[in-house]
Amino acid sequence: MSQWTSSVGAPQLARLLGSQHARDTVTPIGGRRSPAYRSLADGIRLLVLEGRVPVAARLPAERELAAALSVSRTTVAAAYEALRGEGFLESRRGAGSWTAVPAGNPLPTRGLDPLPPEAVGSVIDLGCAALTAPEPWLTRAFQGALEELPPYAHTHGDYPAGLPALRQALADRYTARGIPTMPEQIMVTTGAMGAVAAICRLFAGHGERVAVESPSYANVLQLMREAGTRLVPVAMADRLAGWDLPAWRQVLRDAAPRLAYVIADFHNPTGALAPEEQRRQLVEAARAAGTLLIADETMSDLCLEPGVELPRPVCAFDPAGSAVITVGSASKTFWAGLRIGWVRAAPDVIRSLVAARAYADLGTPVLEQLAVTWLLSTEGWDASIDIRRTQTRENRDALVDALGRHLPDWEFTVPKGGLTLWVRTGGLSGSRIAEAGERLGVRVPSGPRFGVDGAFEGFVRLPFTVTGAVAEEAATRLAEAARLVASGATAAVEAPRTYVA
Repeated sequence: MSQWTSSVGAPQLARLLGSQHARDTVTPIGGRRSPAYRSLADGIRLLVLEGRVPVAARLPAERELAAALSVSRTTVAAAYEALRGEGFLESRRGAGSWTAVPAGNPLPTRGLDPLPPEAVGSVIDLGCAALTAPEPWLTRAFQGALEELPPYAHTHGDYPAGLPALRQALADRYTARGIPTMPEQIMVTTGAMGAVAAICRLFAGHGERVAVESPSYANVLQLMREAGTRLVPVAMADRLAGWDLPAWRQVLRDAAPRLAYVIADFHNPTGALAPEEQRRQLVEAARAAGTLLIADETMSDLCLEPGVELPRPVCAFDPAGSAVITVGSASKTFWAGLRIGWVRAAPDVIRSLVAARAYADLGTPVLEQLAVTWLLSTEGWDASIDIRRTQTRENRDALVDALGRHLPDWEFTVPKGGLTLWVRTGGLSGSRIAEAGERLGVRVPSGPRFGVDGAFEGFVRLPFTVTGAVAEEAATRLAEAARLVASGATAAVEAPRTYVA
């Protein structure tokens, strides 16, 4: 990084360091305490690796941080110098100092490749947060779609905005949730990724800043990188508490991003559910800064705990439609193989997106649209959600129990919804655990895939996609991978064993 894209104030950094020390239970080797400057440098380095302080964030001046921490300026200067020597800090006269990651570190920006069919039975795939289709509803949906297909077969088949019937069904669903919506406010896309890509093409040119949660959904981060945008990470609040609103206000004010991408409902990867008041305040802050919010709702139907009162959608706090664009999808709620997504926005935004689509994919397959229309117009959608919630809850509980037995040092907060568990790996490298796990027959994505420029090295993401004996075996293999990483003996790993799904 040649310059900083956000900043961390002295009081904020002192607060983050304080919360870090409050949960640190490690006893110094030999009972000796590290020098004060070394403890400070290690604390800042850990905050960067965890993603709680973003990469390319400007740190406070030495004198300001010394006052906030009640330490000498010499201590802060020595800590900064140590961080510069390790590659975690860069400085330039007149521009200050900002966080970095050491040169030569691989930045894991790509997702995991699909598991080859021949690996089924020997490799447990925890790389993809997607479940099998909720039958019999997939088959019924396509049977219903085929019955409705003949009239469309007599047309050209290109519907850049989506089939009118599906646009109406989606608008009706938002209206039923208390968000009055017209079909003219809906565009059907090829999955949620197609929706985000279309929005980025229209609103974020090359070099534009886009604020993103830290961590965030890996595939969207990569999409935005390849679009040439400059990602500005904003740390999530600790322990699934939603967003850090003071940090968001500061980034929106200082970096003035053109777009911001957020997942308010059972965030991927942490599972956090942003409270209603946070949603209101973020929309107000974005509107004041002239930033357009992309609210990703792909997990919104996956509440796993009965009785949880869900907050209103983010777009409920933007009745004029000037600050929020909502993205939805059938992929997580129903089935990833059904590549149907959508955008809800103001009619003029939808018209612009539709017009720009002529240079992208022209439209979404008609048969799949008819299948989703059938689900939304019958009991199929709600019945499928019930199946999905029950299945996911059982998977989550099985995985949590298995991790507790086999990896008691790993830390996580169990989310009330979504499809993923965000796990701190006991001080070990998530990338090395993923590498060792692959050889042992369990695939997991490491934490840095979900951060910007190498953050979250001490994490892995575990989806709720397996249960029973498979969840137990997955935890066993991860525990073996962790043991190998801790011992430094990751080179010699036995071949994966077969398991019974």
